[in-house]
Amino acid sequence: MLHSLAFGLVLRHGLRIPARGDGVDRLKGIRTMSRTDPALTATAIVDSDHPAVIAFAQDTLGNTAGDDRATAIRLYYAVRDGFRYDPYRVDLSAAGLSASRVLENGYGWCIPKAVLLAAACRVAGIPARLGFANVRNHLSTQRLRDALGTDTYYYHGYTTILLGGRWVKATPSFNIELCAKMNIGALEFDGESDSILHPFSLTGEQHMEYLAMHGEFDDVPRDDVVAAFAAHYPNLKVLGTADWEADVAHEGAINTPA
Repeated sequence: MLHSLAFGLVLRHGLRIPARGDGVDRLKGIRTMSRTDPALTATAIVDSDHPAVIAFAQDTLGNTAGDDRATAIRLYYAVRDGFRYDPYRVDLSAAGLSASRVLENGYGWCIPKAVLLAAACRVAGIPARLGFANVRNHLSTQRLRDALGTDTYYYHGYTTILLGGRWVKATPSFNIELCAKMNIGALEFDGESDSILHPFSLTGEQHMEYLAMHGEFDDVPRDDVVAAFAAHYPNLKVLGTADWEADVAHEGAINTPA
């Protein structure tokens, strides 16, 4: 069943889910998607033309027109807190990384959640891209440390959104409930300042270091991500049957990887 945030508006308000690729204005305040700007164009992964993604953006924004900054902020919090973070369930297929898959599952890890935010922004006519970085994480679950065999996390994903003439970074990975359990502050987004992962936990422990930036892209560089994961995380599949939330609860106040 697709996530209620995506399809609930159809049942509640009787709205039509637009056909895939529909380029007409969908609601007041949501502009027609460009078919030429790559930062506004749908792809197989950033599937902003998918009916569920369009419905999610509509449901989040409603009929209220707003400027791009206000729109991006609303979409950011809808993605951050509407879909729980789960790094144990990693699917590197194009479908598995897509925005619509997050809506279908109700959860995602850093890359798919960043993809969903980018896709929703594109539905609203706001150019959005995907950024990637290698980061070092000093706190995690024991199961994840054992599976990855390293504290370096390759191709952490974030969203970059064109607002006020500049690209602003936004990281919607960690939902607010998870941040409270891990004793880290939830990342806020004001549409003006870059919002990236905190270097320290609330108790002053080192949390995250950015080691290398891979750049920003109109689509997920899936071949590069797959190659990096194959090279560095050969045992990643062992996490498939584990329960991330149970491990977090068991280990108490921890931080988490990207």
